[in-house]
Amino acid sequence: MGREHALISRVVACMTATLSQMDDRHYSRYLETFSGTTDLVDFLMETFLLFKELIGKHVYPSDWMAMIMVQNRVFLRAINTYADTMNLKFLNNNDFEVQLWNNYFHLAVAFITQESLQLQHFSPTKRNKILAKYGDMRRLIGFATRDMWYKLGGNKICFIPGMVGPILEMTLIPEEELRRATIPIFFDMMQCEHKLSTHFQKFENEIILKLDHEVEGGGGDERYMELLETILLECVVEHPLLRPEVEHFVDLVKGLLVRLLDYRTVMSDDSRNNRMSCTVNLLNFYKDINREGMYIRYLYKLRDLHMAVENYTEAAYTLLLHSRLLKWSEDQCSPQFELRSCQTQRQQKENLYETIIGYFDKGKMWEEAITLCKELADQYEMEVFEYELLSQSLKQQARFYENIMTILRPKPDYFAVGYYGQGYPPFLRNKVFIHRGKEYERREDFQNQLMSQFPSAVRLNITTMPGDDVRLSPLQYIQCFTVQPVLEIPSRLKSKPVPDQIINFYKSNYVQRFHYSRPVRKGPVDPSNEFVSMWIERTTFTTVYKLPGILRWFEATDMKHTTISPLENAIETMQSTNDKILTLINQYQADDALPINPLSMLLNGIVDPAVMGGFAKYEKAFFTEEYNLQHPEDREKLDSLKDLIAWQIPLLGGGISLHGKRVTDDLRPFHERMEECFKHMRKKVEKEYGVRELPDMDGRKSSRPRSVLRSFRQSVISISSLQGSECGTPTKPYPDGGLPDMAAPQTPTLQRSSGSVSMGDEGGAEGEVKLRNSKRRRKRSSMIFIPEERDRTNTLDSKWLSKKQEFRSDTNLSEPGAQENVFLTNANSRSLPAITGQSLSVANGSEEAESSRFRRDSKSMSVCLPGDRTADRRSKGVINLLFGTKSNKSEQQSNKSEQQSNKSSTDPSNRKASHF
Repeated sequence: MGREHALISRVVACMTATLSQMDDRHYSRYLETFSGTTDLVDFLMETFLLFKELIGKHVYPSDWMAMIMVQNRVFLRAINTYADTMNLKFLNNNDFEVQLWNNYFHLAVAFITQESLQLQHFSPTKRNKILAKYGDMRRLIGFATRDMWYKLGGNKICFIPGMVGPILEMTLIPEEELRRATIPIFFDMMQCEHKLSTHFQKFENEIILKLDHEVEGGGGDERYMELLETILLECVVEHPLLRPEVEHFVDLVKGLLVRLLDYRTVMSDDSRNNRMSCTVNLLNFYKDINREGMYIRYLYKLRDLHMAVENYTEAAYTLLLHSRLLKWSEDQCSPQFELRSCQTQRQQKENLYETIIGYFDKGKMWEEAITLCKELADQYEMEVFEYELLSQSLKQQARFYENIMTILRPKPDYFAVGYYGQGYPPFLRNKVFIHRGKEYERREDFQNQLMSQFPSAVRLNITTMPGDDVRLSPLQYIQCFTVQPVLEIPSRLKSKPVPDQIINFYKSNYVQRFHYSRPVRKGPVDPSNEFVSMWIERTTFTTVYKLPGILRWFEATDMKHTTISPLENAIETMQSTNDKILTLINQYQADDALPINPLSMLLNGIVDPAVMGGFAKYEKAFFTEEYNLQHPEDREKLDSLKDLIAWQIPLLGGGISLHGKRVTDDLRPFHERMEECFKHMRKKVEKEYGVRELPDMDGRKSSRPRSVLRSFRQSVISISSLQGSECGTPTKPYPDGGLPDMAAPQTPTLQRSSGSVSMGDEGGAEGEVKLRNSKRRRKRSSMIFIPEERDRTNTLDSKWLSKKQEFRSDTNLSEPGAQENVFLTNANSRSLPAITGQSLSVANGSEEAESSRFRRDSKSMSVCLPGDRTADRRSKGVINLLFGTKSNKSEQQSNKSEQQSNKSSTDPSNRKASHF
């Protein structure tokens, strides 16, 4: 008779009524009717299974509480009676029945954890009625289960680790006396395993695994954590040899419970950010204790959370952690690694890389995608010899490189968020986090979204750390302000001419330090010139990991405070302004379609004193005899500021010249006004600080989208260059944000035969290629690998090396690393703007300034020639820039170099050698 039968409830009711009429004498006589031990064991096992089935899913409606409680009382009496029989007949080693005892323990746990006995879920009135009539049956069977466990003696080891999970489920019942009675069973399990193997690793692994599932399902609380720690430490007092291991276990379980309880709390919360934070806390914990399976489980939970809100970059970094656990080998995947049809670690890692590359592509993190493409290409070329896949990977790399140079990537803002007060959960309480904003996300929008997650929080309008009155308050306080990322240039890019499209990426990515600058007043304030007393208090935040990462925010674990003098502030401001001008000039030189408004606003704000005041206030504040006498130690800084002011003139001139070619007729009067202001400014500055000259910017565009003003990037870059977010990158009228298509150079092409696939059919053949590739991947594990022939390989390598050396001697090329391009940079000329190699002159300066400048600039500096886009730029593309008056000889050499560059650029043989 099945559970769906109409009469099943009546049959169960009849059986319950029969059992309720039986006393101990009836049970004894019935059990004596079994002739042999086997029949009795079968009866008991079948009865336990029946009871468990009826308890797990009652045949009565859930609101028939009286009938359910009567059935539980009858079953409990029968279970205790059968338990006595087990103690009498099946406890000795010769007669011990493991499966029978196992069924008993599982029945007891099912009985104690059934929903109808969880009194904490009932109303006080209903709970009191049940306790008065039936008592707490959970406590009764729990005590009986504890006694049955201790009677097992040496047979306990048969139930470790199998019974760890059921016993844990029983101890998690929120009943104080029951917990105190059953938690000591854990210590007894530790002792049993330790006696057998001198450790309890199996018990520890099982309880960590089961604890994760049970707490996520709703079991456990802070009181349970306290009881578990207290009881286990009390038990180990009489066993000093076990004390270190038990204390370590208690700390481990306590740390896990804290994170699991936080995770369970936020899973029902609307804040997806809190869920992500708790998930990361858990996966980091499992990583630290080397629980790989649980670590991967939470990695994919975090991935799913990111994908739900289209955090593609963070989802990619999350899966990248999984891929690092795999090897490029034909070893079989571990059970937790098996996904879909992947059988080997190589297949699993390859599939993961393809997914991660797709995520990085959607997140516009093409630099990271290129790194993975290179690793895949190396495997395809050198290990598995999949040349079709290699071709696809290289094409994908090429597309990513093109995207880097042609597609606009808005720089995200970063926000410091402080969560103060005792009202927050422990993972947020009194901590500061640096958040990475989304594209075009303003601070106001971010702050409103943040406040919606904590509607009861009070917003702090200060940027300093609050006092103890706020930190110890039971309320919630939120602090939010914008911070500036500190650029960290990779070593491979230092002291090299790097295009702005590349360097701009590192200004807001791979960053771990962030600045917040707050102006303060010190000393007497001059109403006519506030710069003299304008100091800057700068706070530097250092996050635990670089951004972006597996989260859009990381905790700031270190904060340092520094003070910047008014003169240093002026130098940073001037340097930042010069960098903005140069950046915009480079952008407008590379793209004729950019709107002119950002350039107009920047130039007019500098040259028109009525708008910004220019640098006249700097002169009034610092370039006085009084300041020189009071601050003799600032002489070099004053020279740097003067040098920056002098260099601003040619930059402004280049920008205004470019503006004049782009400006429309209706804005012509505005441009003429700007030219007039600049004329007066240039006359004054050149008279006071000398003349600086930039290379000619007319008619020198390359077919590639690279700037005429090629930047020579210093290894030391001031953070002030990052503070000009108000300038920004001008947006384009194109919906895709890409640059206009550039004319590709014509190259010879091979004629395809009639049987080959044409370029137009390439898209149609892609599906067939992918199908063949998938079949190859499935067959890789059965491939026969060709043994290595070392002698032959060494002979071929030596021949190849000799030919390579012969080729290099013919072409005047050296081995990589054999000859270094050394860039000598004077420390006092850091204010020199990033420009291409041209002769610069200084004229009409004062005699003292001229002599000091000559001493400062007596060293040479190597930069790339304007013709560095040609094939021979690596062998001839450096010259010395000398700060002095141009000579006819230098002009002739410059003209000669340009002629050679033009000649080499038209030579087809040289075009092949270009590495672009």
